[in-house]
Amino acid sequence: MIMKLFNKYKEQILYLFFGVATTIVNWVTYTVSLKVFSLVISNSIAWLVAIIFAFIVNKLFVFESVDFSFQKTAKEIILFIGARIFSGIFEIAGLPLLVFIGLNQTIFGIEGAVAKILISVIVVLSNYIFNKFVIFKK
Repeated sequence: MIMKLFNKYKEQILYLFFGVATTIVNWVTYTVSLKVFSLVISNSIAWLVAIIFAFIVNKLFVFESVDFSFQKTAKEIILFIGARIFSGIFEIAGLPLLVFIGLNQTIFGIEGAVAKILISVIVVLSNYIFNKFVIFKK
């Protein structure tokens, strides 16, 4: 029964799993970067590291894009980066905006954590839509 449900919702489950993993990569990078850089620079670095991780796991495991030809992979990378730039601009601009309007609560010593959580959820959902219907469509 569990395997039947898993197989039915495999793509969504794996996307959620790797979305959480990408968010963790983003958060760890953000938190470490905050020791040296400002909030905006740390968030930008975290986004860049997460985008590399996300492309690899989405191509290989979530959407199982097994065509590694230069043309197909280049197209996917360009679309993926374009989509991530769109959501990245939203994330980079949205975090300080949410902090500015009052969602600047610190959790576990992480400045702006409430805003970061909200931005992360919105970004994961919008990226799924781009991935499924534009980048890795079958």
